[in-house]
Amino acid sequence: METLEKEAAVALDYLSRISKEAEKKFDEFLPPVADRPERLHEAMRYSMFAGGKRLRPALVRAAFDMFGGKGESVDYAMSALEMLHTFSLIHDDLPCIDNDDFRRGKPTSHKQFGEATAVMAGDALCIRAFELMGRTGNAKAIEVLAHLLGTYGMIGGEMIDIECEGKKVDLEIVDYIHYHKTAALIEASLEVGARLAGASEDDIKIIRDYGRSIGLAFQIVDDILDIVSTTEELGKDAGSDIEKGKATYPALVGLDKSRERAHELYEESLKALDGLKCDTKILRSIAAFIITRVN
Repeated sequence: METLEKEAAVALDYLSRISKEAEKKFDEFLPPVADRPERLHEAMRYSMFAGGKRLRPALVRAAFDMFGGKGESVDYAMSALEMLHTFSLIHDDLPCIDNDDFRRGKPTSHKQFGEATAVMAGDALCIRAFELMGRTGNAKAIEVLAHLLGTYGMIGGEMIDIECEGKKVDLEIVDYIHYHKTAALIEASLEVGARLAGASEDDIKIIRDYGRSIGLAFQIVDDILDIVSTTEELGKDAGSDIEKGKATYPALVGLDKSRERAHELYEESLKALDGLKCDTKILRSIAAFIITRVN
């Protein structure tokens, strides 16, 4: 555990540095509040600057740098991935889906601005993200991102998650939900960064395998934290998974086996990285951070 915590500390330093760099670009690429429609732009910025780990932009940057990427295309992609993640959170929190009051310790978008504005803020962030991706000039990266965001990716996973609330499901369904609603966008972040850097298809397959493993581990840890942490620690409503009858690992196999599975996925992610010839230190540390995080 001590080794894991040391590895995780490397990731925390990296995430902190990348967050500061990325947030400068968010400010540059988001519409100013002074521009009409002012309230919509305010809502977009409210959710984008509400805090967070900035994991997805960090994964874009880590993959881009690892494969020797050059140029400003990575700035557009990092901002786009965080906008897409934020769009998903705004919509998840809505009364018609998860009905959450808090996100990252602050009132959710619909609580702050009303449901209509929250819906449009999420929509606008999604559209702005693809406008920025267009600036990268990499059609394959855009195609991959759209695929892993859509009905065969994040949105598809969210739909099945909604349909399974309160129902008895098996582990195959839980894995499907977790991969699609969480791991797919994490995987996409890595692949986008790798493609912008000109990585080979063989290396992209490896980076996707790593992304799938850490993405699934990330969601399993989320499932665990929803039970063992408080609302104050999480910055969002704790215990909501049980209350809503969500399809989660702890609900199916218990906390101990859920922790075991998260560690298995961590080991699988490291094994995947063994197939790369470049420096994988940052990605290894991020994997350690994911399974040791407390919020």
